[in-house]
Amino acid sequence: MKSKMTAAFRNANGGLFSQAGKADVGNAYQELERQGVALMGWADPFMPDFSLPEHLKEATAAALELAIAPHYTAPVGNVDLKYAIAAKLREKNQLSVDPERNILVTPGSDAGLYFAMLPFIEAGDEVLVPQPSYPNNILNVSMMGGRVVPVPLREEKGYQLDIDDLEQRVSPKTKMVVLTHPNNPTTTVFTREVLEELARFVIGHDLILVCDQAFEDFCYENEMVTPASLPGMFERTVTVFSFSKGMGLSGYRVGYLVCHDVIMDSLFANAVAVLGATHTAAQMVMTAALQDCRFMKEFEAAFDRRRKAAYEIINSVPGISMLMPESGFLGWVNVAELGSSADIVAYLLREAKVSVNDGIHYGTGGEGHFRIVLGVFREDARVIDALTRIKEALRQYPRT
Repeated sequence: MKSKMTAAFRNANGGLFSQAGKADVGNAYQELERQGVALMGWADPFMPDFSLPEHLKEATAAALELAIAPHYTAPVGNVDLKYAIAAKLREKNQLSVDPERNILVTPGSDAGLYFAMLPFIEAGDEVLVPQPSYPNNILNVSMMGGRVVPVPLREEKGYQLDIDDLEQRVSPKTKMVVLTHPNNPTTTVFTREVLEELARFVIGHDLILVCDQAFEDFCYENEMVTPASLPGMFERTVTVFSFSKGMGLSGYRVGYLVCHDVIMDSLFANAVAVLGATHTAAQMVMTAALQDCRFMKEFEAAFDRRRKAAYEIINSVPGISMLMPESGFLGWVNVAELGSSADIVAYLLREAKVSVNDGIHYGTGGEGHFRIVLGVFREDARVIDALTRIKEALRQYPRT
């Protein structure tokens, strides 16, 4: 039966017949937790510890008591939530939108990312993807029959996008640029200058931009600019947003898309067929979260402490380096001097009892690196302990 599948599905490994390399495939990853392994490869804030703010705990209980709780919301999203999102977009993203024409609530941002790309990609279309990059940027294009064209992000340039690299790779078949901003895994916050150059490139070549802003909430030194807010970009950008990272509400599975109503009309028409309706009670909790998001300050402070500690600990190991994380709660570690990142990831699992992500899953430039999630655990001490175990293990790693 596999022979009847498309290549993207036929060649995929779901972990049933052989071990899956990605942390978010199959059940094997969670089994590691029961073996005492620190799971620092899953970008889920404070996992596995309880971290739900009290007012959102109360909002959840109240939502589940309502008569509407077990029933569908409209596939385009809860109206009250969309008005709350519109207020946030005005304040945080410099976007003034019509809540009922420019916002689509989705069952998580991963589903939203897929749906944002789906209307545009046909067999043979080329999609420019700056890499290292979130793996779904690559996988989604392949599943739709398109061709990913990697655009390198270089460590020596702070992983900032070089527009000349885009110009060298654009072709008559190019349909889209997919950007994760801030970037996952490198944490790069792309500068206003770079994004203005990207806007001129996208407009000049008549392309679509899909921008995933899941990690937008915590940018420590650099300004967070939403590309869709730049002149001429709203009508050709679909922006993907998440409640999972900054608010730590990943288990509620709510995200949203924002775009011009010409694009949104087609998304509205097909949302029920592709996405279905987002969880009714969860949307009510997101409304409460937007109305009182003071709890995020505590999260930001914790992640700020951890990135600074990780920078000091990781860079104390000879032959290992990590740039100071610019956003969120990730770290991108260069271990190329030691050897294969796959070997090092396996070694850390065995010797340090810490699971991190092999950089090979993040596309071009990923080999020789690993991604570490610094946002796990409620207590900073547990993160520091895991980082210290990594440090000691890597100091003893056999040099060739």
